[in-house]
Amino acid sequence: MSYKKFFFPIGGGSELKERLYGAILVAKHFNAHLEVLQCLPGLDVQNGYNIPSFVLKELKGAIANHYEIENNNFQELLIEVTNELNIPITKKNLGEQATIYAEIKHGKRSIIVEEESKFCDLVVAATPPNGVMTATFEASVLQSGKPVIMIPRVMKKFSTESIIIGWNNSVESSRAITSSIEILKQAKRVHIVSSKEYDPDFSKLEKIQEYLSRHGINATVELVKTLKYPGQTILTAAKNGNFDMIVAGAFGHKGLREIMFGAATKYLFEHSDIPVFMTH
Repeated sequence: MSYKKFFFPIGGGSELKERLYGAILVAKHFNAHLEVLQCLPGLDVQNGYNIPSFVLKELKGAIANHYEIENNNFQELLIEVTNELNIPITKKNLGEQATIYAEIKHGKRSIIVEEESKFCDLVVAATPPNGVMTATFEASVLQSGKPVIMIPRVMKKFSTESIIIGWNNSVESSRAITSSIEILKQAKRVHIVSSKEYDPDFSKLEKIQEYLSRHGINATVELVKTLKYPGQTILTAAKNGNFDMIVAGAFGHKGLREIMFGAATKYLFEHSDIPVFMTH
């Protein structure tokens, strides 16, 4: 399939401009519409302490004023970044042109993200701050039912010319390969790596190679040695080979689990400066 609509929940933490810049780079690469979601807490104030009504009214007014300032600041930032990257802010379908539109919704962020992320082709999610899993990120990956491109919190360029695939013989890694077919077709170089620890049968790698060739994708394959830290193997191979993107399976049905060669998720969150295409 060709990607037409991406969903980007902003999440919390710093580097707001940089994360927005990176997500727009992804949308521009695919000439897709990017729907940006900023979540703020609800406007209702729980009066569990019998606060006088006039105080409660002033408190609600102060919160509403604070949110209005945040919204104005965000809109100014959005205009700055979109002007820099020459992408129009609009809800209209402009065909094969990248566009962006941002909305602010109030409520519990993870619930809103879980609901809104269902209406897109692909979710763009910045790596969680300090490598710590957030409810927003987990909802994007686990509850959307969509592939996810995890981008570094600071990303100045985005390319799909060279892609490395991590294979661990899991359902998730198989689904990641199939879900990324259209992206793999864009690549000039595709390389599949696995480890004897996960898949000692090299013929399975050759089957993946043959499967991809049916789609016109000429991939190379390699068994690599598992390194000390979970996630280090695939990331080291990606950096040594100067790859632009990693493709790998993500979370299993039982919750947080390996992406590749051990409990790699946290390692990639903390160390990867390369976008990761993942599916649940």
